[in-house]
Amino acid sequence: MRSAILAGALLAFATATSVHAQAIKLADVAELSGGGATVGTNWKNGIDLAIEEINAKGGVLGRKLEVTHADSQSNPGVARAQVQKALDAEPYVLLGPGYSGSVKVTAPLAAEAGIAQIMGGEAAELTQAGNKFLFRTSFGQQSSMPKVAKYIHDEMKAKSVAVVWVNNDFGRGGRDVVVKELDRLGSKVVADLSTEAGQADFAADVGKIKSANPDAVFVYLNEEESARILKELKRQGVTAPLMGETTLIGQKVIELAGDAANGARGHVGLTTDAPVDLIKAFREKFSKKYNYVPDHNGLKGYLAVYMVKATTEKMGKVDPKKFADTLHGLTIKAADEPGILMDVTFSETGDIDRQSFLVEVVEGKQVVKQVLPKVK
Repeated sequence: MRSAILAGALLAFATATSVHAQAIKLADVAELSGGGATVGTNWKNGIDLAIEEINAKGGVLGRKLEVTHADSQSNPGVARAQVQKALDAEPYVLLGPGYSGSVKVTAPLAAEAGIAQIMGGEAAELTQAGNKFLFRTSFGQQSSMPKVAKYIHDEMKAKSVAVVWVNNDFGRGGRDVVVKELDRLGSKVVADLSTEAGQADFAADVGKIKSANPDAVFVYLNEEESARILKELKRQGVTAPLMGETTLIGQKVIELAGDAANGARGHVGLTTDAPVDLIKAFREKFSKKYNYVPDHNGLKGYLAVYMVKATTEKMGKVDPKKFADTLHGLTIKAADEPGILMDVTFSETGDIDRQSFLVEVVEGKQVVKQVLPKVK
């Protein structure tokens, strides 16, 4: 009798261990505190929502997804240490970080380990270094900034432009591309202003913009700083049209800037206000679960997990060494995988091609003015 009980207990333990071992382990390193907390929290919540949905429907190839979250503290040095710790646990795929500077210092670690890294960074240089394991969830600056410059020149009819940017990898990358494109198109940069991450006072910068009297202002800061400069631009009475990217007209910026955000325009690869039924459904599910409206970072985190699902199902097996090769050149259609939200193609460099949007803030809401098609 005792031996039968012991055998049963051992069988139950072995079964439980086997089930646990079958889980597909993901590791996430994100900006959960510090200056990028808004970015990282949205990203993390998007990941968790996607995993909850996928596991409720049986997982991936019959296996549940598990994720560990680590805080980079919005610091590249901390991010590097957290990523190394995550890689030591041999995850299937690494998710994050969101800040380009943190991606830059962590990508070599994931590549050396042979683990695919799906991240939120947008600096152009990230996917131009020959790293075969790095993938975007949104457009890189080399794809988005030419569209921004063209809009400033063609639609805003701006012959002179003030450019204000944040002095980090993200800001420098965007500034360099947009200035080059503006020059090529014939729009003159009359003010080129570098600001600091976390900067609280923009009075002097806005004063310089006002003195330059540009036809348009290009703003490329992080979300919190974007809200602060929008308020200062309004306070000093700057009336030139404002153009930026997702970080100028995102949901968090609108909440922080209030009516100072009205009229700001931006090119966005992702917005929860997009006229896309699957994105509308995502926004509703996210808002119901977390009690706030997500920004593009929530979409990025959500999409990252569905990239894992679609790629794994394409392979028909869980194989971390073949994951990156499978995702390169892959087109995922929303009709086949609704969680991907919009048809998307991944290039050999890990960049993406899909629809994007031209957005204006009207009465505190993002309004999509144009839907821009895939490049190819």
